[in-house]
Amino acid sequence: MNEAYAEAGVKRQETAASTALRVLIILGIALGILFMLTGGILSIVGIVLVIVLGFIFPKLNVDYEYIYVDGQIDFDKITGKAKRKTLLRIDFDQVEIMAPANSHALDGYTHKQLEKKDFSSRAKDSKPYVIIANKDGKLTKILFEPSEKMLKMIKQKAPRKVTLY
Repeated sequence: MNEAYAEAGVKRQETAASTALRVLIILGIALGILFMLTGGILSIVGIVLVIVLGFIFPKLNVDYEYIYVDGQIDFDKITGKAKRKTLLRIDFDQVEIMAPANSHALDGYTHKQLEKKDFSSRAKDSKPYVIIANKDGKLTKILFEPSEKMLKMIKQKAPRKVTLY
């Protein structure tokens, strides 16, 4: 078994919108609890509100995981540290180029219409990489943050497609 395997993961940073949504959900849950204490029809509304918002709140906690195995990379989304969903699978036969987000190697793709998929942490100090892939006849720009081990394995598998500067 001589497979190249690497994995990496990042936690998506909170934005102002997601923080505001968290605050609204907490206020909604508090309001639901107050409704439950009043009795009558409002208590039923309160119970429904607490249950619905209780299911939504953990979904705001998002992690991304990248799994590279022998020329194929999976991008998974983990919500609430419990539920995993594979969002995208790319084979490096479909990849045109992979480079750091600020690399001049990507200059030829700046004027093209690209579908964008962001699987990065969105942190200010992060150094995301970009994959330009031809997926189903459309060019797709994928942002992610691979580990050093993953970069080394991808470079070994597709040296002409990967730029590390």
